[in-house]
Amino acid sequence: MADKTELQYTAEHEWVQVDGDTALVGITAYAADKLGDVVFVELPEVGSTVAAGTVVGEIESTKSVGELFAPVDGTVVETNDAVVDSPELVNSDPFGAGWLLKVTFTELPTLLSYSEYSALVGE
Repeated sequence: MADKTELQYTAEHEWVQVDGDTALVGITAYAADKLGDVVFVELPEVGSTVAAGTVVGEIESTKSVGELFAPVDGTVVETNDAVVDSPELVNSDPFGAGWLLKVTFTELPTLLSYSEYSALVGE
């Protein structure tokens, strides 16, 4: 599991772990909790180009449908097939096995720190 305090966040409830020019992306436990039991995850195709702030996937739960936004401009280099096959991983391990995609980027936009995100969601 990633250390939540060392991750960066978006206001749309995604977390980002940066490793060189690659961003590992998932949704936060807060978002997973608000969605409820996740039953379906749709992710972008590997090789597709994404733009920060645009919808790149969908997360469907028993309560609602949520959109997955790209936190960076770049190219999708990997998606988590395990989450597609077992969407409940988003709920059970959002900061670990429930990661969603990896994107290579050229420039990292300004993201929220853990304390800024915690203040945003009132944690």
